[in-house]
Amino acid sequence: MSEMNVKGYVHSLESFGSADGPGVRYVIFLSGCHMRCQYCHNPDTWKVGAGKEYTPDELLKTALKYRAYWKKDGGITVSGGEPLLQIDFLIELFRRAKQQRVHTVIDTSGNPFTRKEPFFGKWKELMKYTDLVLLDIKHIDDVKHRELTGQTNENILDMARALNEIGKPVWIRHVLVPERTDDDESLGRLSDFLAQMDNIERIDVLPYHTLGTFKWKELGVPYQLEGISPPGAERVENAKQILRCGK
Repeated sequence: MSEMNVKGYVHSLESFGSADGPGVRYVIFLSGCHMRCQYCHNPDTWKVGAGKEYTPDELLKTALKYRAYWKKDGGITVSGGEPLLQIDFLIELFRRAKQQRVHTVIDTSGNPFTRKEPFFGKWKELMKYTDLVLLDIKHIDDVKHRELTGQTNENILDMARALNEIGKPVWIRHVLVPERTDDDESLGRLSDFLAQMDNIERIDVLPYHTLGTFKWKELGVPYQLEGISPPGAERVENAKQILRCGK
């Protein structure tokens, strides 16, 4: 597919995102994800090839209408779904964004990452136009990661290493789920892994919430965390201490 013909499938757009990178962000939620996280609050983004089609130029033009609100720190964040499933589109969108001096962020789980070609070459190209990566590490243990998401974490952790190798700024995100991801041993292992990295600017603990459960019901998909409540403040603070958030 040529640069002129590449199109992206967009699930939804958010004009004034405040939790998706620095400053005020224009957030683009792309469609498609291969992971099936038990706590996913956007299961309606899973379907590949769904959503509204945009060319990179069309989408950037739409985003730039809000540029006055971004000021110095804001810009564009592409989330999902899993944005790396549409890497060709992302490259062209971010290439154009950087020509307009727009700050670019990718919010990803890292699931499509591989060092095999052609993906790895495209990934390195994309990183040239990416200012910051928000990497969501679901679980440090591969067996528990598979139980939680249906997918391995080996290539995800390798993407974290690859980001460190090129010195790309990263914010780590970790969703804290009682009975799944909040045990001290797993948090300690994750902390040890992250301590090897020199490029991590921030670590965020995101408390599990149940705000998206109605979407599972609408889709007719059984919700696997029924009965599990959000973590208490003490457990959230405990995770922040172990992961050395803010240091």
